[in-house]
Amino acid sequence: MNLNIEKVNNNMNAIVIGAGASGLTCAITLARRGISVTVFEKLESSAKKILVTGNGRCNYWNEDFNNKYFHSNNEEFIKEVNTEENRKEVLSFFDVLGIVPFIKNGYYYPMSMQASSIRDVLLDEVNKLGIKVVNNSEVINVKKMNDKFFIETTNGGAVSDYLIVATGSNAYYKGSNLGYNLCKAFGHNIIDTLPSLVQLVGDADYFNSWAGIRNNSKVTINVDKEPKKEEIGELMLTDYGISGICVFNISGIAAKALHENKQVEVAINFLPNIDNLNNFLEERSNKVDKELGKFFEGILNKKLVEIILKKTNLNKNKKYKELNDIEKNSLINNLSSFKVKIVGTKDFSNAQVSSGGVDTKEVDPKTLESKLCNGLYIIGEVLDVDGDCGGYNLGFAWLSGIIAGRSVKSD
Repeated sequence: MNLNIEKVNNNMNAIVIGAGASGLTCAITLARRGISVTVFEKLESSAKKILVTGNGRCNYWNEDFNNKYFHSNNEEFIKEVNTEENRKEVLSFFDVLGIVPFIKNGYYYPMSMQASSIRDVLLDEVNKLGIKVVNNSEVINVKKMNDKFFIETTNGGAVSDYLIVATGSNAYYKGSNLGYNLCKAFGHNIIDTLPSLVQLVGDADYFNSWAGIRNNSKVTINVDKEPKKEEIGELMLTDYGISGICVFNISGIAAKALHENKQVEVAINFLPNIDNLNNFLEERSNKVDKELGKFFEGILNKKLVEIILKKTNLNKNKKYKELNDIEKNSLINNLSSFKVKIVGTKDFSNAQVSSGGVDTKEVDPKTLESKLCNGLYIIGEVLDVDGDCGGYNLGFAWLSGIIAGRSVKSD
């Protein structure tokens, strides 16, 4: 579709596409500097994704904002964005907005424990600064002519000196590739996008039997039999495989490995708090004279015990002290390193974020300006940066929004 120049309003200095976490942060930062800014958002309301983060409580930051919790094909980019100075600026940004943090195990929540508090203070500031947000406005076409960006949407058009792409990823927006397509049109390379912070789908005949079980576990992801990462937390066993925050934090590795046709398995330690399982079981067998089917009562879910015993080919009516060394070692192995073959992930509609995105080697980490197109800024999840659970993805959104917002020239 050709751009309809007649629709274009020539009075705006900066256009932000996307009224999510990064887009609103950027718009506020721009407006505080006296720059006129308009935000186009395709949804009927702004910052909807914020409302569902942290189970509705909005875990918006983390005390331990270490680079190791972020993933990208360009780790140097993360190091230059995630500086102490930039982190302080994010915390100051929310302090000025009036958010008082409640910090639990390093996780930052608004003291109200309501995600709507974060959304509301952002939108209050948007209104206070006179930022124009145009909802129900899907971008149809973008062109750059004579150092100006011409944007056509379903709700009219605009022209601007600067364009900020803050569209989010296809993880939340039901397969939308808008941001990727916009950046690609300006010459940017897009790293393959894959679901991340998502459930893992396995291949086994016992999933229906263990569905609904929750267990504090350590999970280790192996790619082509090599361990890549381990996490500890509440594991959720499902009728399709495994879930839970500990699984989410290894899911990006699984998705990428499967995309590359590599073999993926997850080894589960169902008793991670027991250092020497062999000694523990020997001592327990001297005190608890019960058959294996009841030997683990008070330690593991009964249904899970049945599955482990079946996989170990052990009779549940047999006692632990009656097992030979080979049987004991096999049981210990399935208690501490239960292997689940992973064949896929749930799709983007189930994923909290997307891995991959705009190649950050083509974006200046000091300013978030495109190295390929002057005046184009790319922020938030559309970039090839994703983080673990714990406030890291929202944290990157705030960081990138502020950096771009302070970097756009005001002359």
